[in-house]
Amino acid sequence: MRRYIFPVLLGLVGIAILLSLGFWQVRRLAWKEALLADINARIGGSPVQIATLTAPDPARDQYQPVSVEGRTTGQELLVLSGKKGQGAGFEVIDAFETPEGRRVLLDRGFIPEDMRDTARPAIRVTGTGNLLWPNDSDSYTPPPDAKTGLWFARDVAGMAKTLGTEPLLIVLKASEGDLQGVGPRPVDTSAIPNDHLNYAITWFSLALVWAGMTGFLLWRIRQRQI
Repeated sequence: MRRYIFPVLLGLVGIAILLSLGFWQVRRLAWKEALLADINARIGGSPVQIATLTAPDPARDQYQPVSVEGRTTGQELLVLSGKKGQGAGFEVIDAFETPEGRRVLLDRGFIPEDMRDTARPAIRVTGTGNLLWPNDSDSYTPPPDAKTGLWFARDVAGMAKTLGTEPLLIVLKASEGDLQGVGPRPVDTSAIPNDHLNYAITWFSLALVWAGMTGFLLWRIRQRQI
């Protein structure tokens, strides 16, 4: 009988740990789904005028819908990007002037690589967008290329300093009129990972395997005693 004690304990402890990890991922899944629902609700809310945002706060105003009215200045930065079905290209970031005289950053959208040198003079833009303080860069992201002027991430503070605007980025959602071949890429939650269900299934599957291995070990011990 003593021969069974350690394998049984090992099996029960292992199964308990794996099940607890699985249930933890289930709780994380519920949290993530609630978070995504909240973000989607904020993205699709009623837009406000930029003039009312006297002191925008990244924590409070992330994803805030805004009315976009004003003109681009012809000053732009290109951020290396890509789009499914179109391949490599660039995100066009403009210095944008509102009727009240504020200068902010406007992410107009995506252009394919062959449009990099296409002239994009100043135009009027009227539509809607969302405030965004993107988290595109990390410690491995290189600084902007001094020779080509190409950026590798949307660094709001750095781009604002370069273009002489407020450190405020509006990602265009929709606009009237000709956007000079630039395709808006509205803010959404597609880039926010939500793999907790897969993780939960993995842990529960491992618990099942562990239980099977424990049962097999106990069977081997019993066979040796016969």
